[in-house]
Amino acid sequence: MTIAHAAVPTFEEYAAAIWPSLYRRAYLLSGNHADAEDLAQQTLIKAHGAWSKVSRAESSDAYVRRILTNTFLSAKRAERRRPERLLGEDPPELGPPPEGPEERMALWPHVRALPPRQRAVIVLRYYEQLNEAEIADALGCSRGTVKSTAHHALAKLRNAVDGSED
Repeated sequence: MTIAHAAVPTFEEYAAAIWPSLYRRAYLLSGNHADAEDLAQQTLIKAHGAWSKVSRAESSDAYVRRILTNTFLSAKRAERRRPERLLGEDPPELGPPPEGPEERMALWPHVRALPPRQRAVIVLRYYEQLNEAEIADALGCSRGTVKSTAHHALAKLRNAVDGSED
């Protein structure tokens, strides 16, 4: 007797299905459309190269999310070695803290100003709704590192928004 297994999608099918969410995640990490597109494409290139592992993973999406996060952090480390400043990249003047859902985008310039690892933790926690263990897995670090990184990121965001040190 043969047990029917769920058909594994081809890479092309998987890439087409995951592109919208992959691009959104890349945008939240990179902060602009051009870099988000490059980051998402680089992630898919790496996923294609490791497709046999990705397709056999318990969660292909989690595997690809980790590729995305690692690719983003690697690029940021490389940028630190060769700093480049583009015109118009300065964050806008600080305004009052957001009061409701309609004003959430006011927080975005402050999130973009966070160091890459802190930004990654904030995006994975509050956009992706991942728990500490899942974030630790995605970043390849301990839960304690996730907790302290989140604590420092939130403190920076609070300070940027309302000038408090708490």
